[in-house]
Amino acid sequence: MAKQTWKAGNMLYPLPAVMVSLADENGKSNIITVAWAGTVCTNPPMLSISIRPERYSYDIIKRTGEFVVNLTTEELAFATDYCGVRSGREVDKFKEMKLTEEKSSQVKAPMIKESPVNIECKVRKIEELGSHHMFIADVAAVNIDEKYLDEKNKFELGKAKPLIYSHGEYYGLGNLLGTFGYSVKKR
Repeated sequence: MAKQTWKAGNMLYPLPAVMVSLADENGKSNIITVAWAGTVCTNPPMLSISIRPERYSYDIIKRTGEFVVNLTTEELAFATDYCGVRSGREVDKFKEMKLTEEKSSQVKAPMIKESPVNIECKVRKIEELGSHHMFIADVAAVNIDEKYLDEKNKFELGKAKPLIYSHGEYYGLGNLLGTFGYSVKKR
């Protein structure tokens, strides 16, 4: 079967669907769902999220310089979608989705208690790139729900049942197929 050539576009898939929590200067919290998120650097630990400037959360993060990336799960799929299609200008997403605000350790933005992993971030720089602006942030702290840790304190991703996103659709992750370097390990 032949390949088709399409116009330039973003066909990188799948992506993590994350809920980014934040709070304005008065402590009013909000959640925005972001699929344009990724690792920037290991040392120092950094990540990025990309948001359209017209989104309600954009100006809040730009002013406060803080946010929390909350990893999502299959159980949080409905809330993840809702927080991406409803505006915090009009609704309290924590209240509407019955999500629990939890105090962060390093930033004023709240964590989402129901999330298995919460990554507290401080904005280092904003890159104005086009339809989305990229917030490049330093990771200030990582919080992990202990129910997803094994006896050696290793995070068990499969237990969390992470949610991924691809071109308008949400999926579960699937089965473990190998570990880093398994293709060259001696048998």
